[in-house]
Amino acid sequence: MKLSTRGQYGTRALLDLALHRGQRLVLLRDIARRQQISLQYLEHLIAPLIAGGILRSTRGARGGVSLARAPEEIRLSEIVRLLEGSIAPVECIDNPGTCTRSELCVTRDIWGELKQAIDGVLESTTLQDLVERQKRKEGSNEVMYYI
Repeated sequence: MKLSTRGQYGTRALLDLALHRGQRLVLLRDIARRQQISLQYLEHLIAPLIAGGILRSTRGARGGVSLARAPEEIRLSEIVRLLEGSIAPVECIDNPGTCTRSELCVTRDIWGELKQAIDGVLESTTLQDLVERQKRKEGSNEVMYYI
């Protein structure tokens, strides 16, 4: 199972916003430039995040986007669900009726466990967790020792 670029780029864009949270509003073109995402593609990702209550957008000369909630209140599970839909590795996990073997299929049990594990990681990780991880990575790259 792979996340599409929707999930990957959307998460990166939200992380960028969280990292620049001190600014009032952030321009999409600035996020696109910093994250090396096409502006046109990024614009398509914003709508479901606004509709889902993660982002707010202001139009006009002083417009831009900002997080609608604090980074510690935004879980990766919510982001992925809005941008990707279900993360079930096979259709029968969410819709057992799609397969006549669902009740007796042991491989379906494994795919269900896989989905639960992924859900657990995404549900237990917030945007603030990503901010802290990013800052640690940036900090560890600043200090270089020469022997």
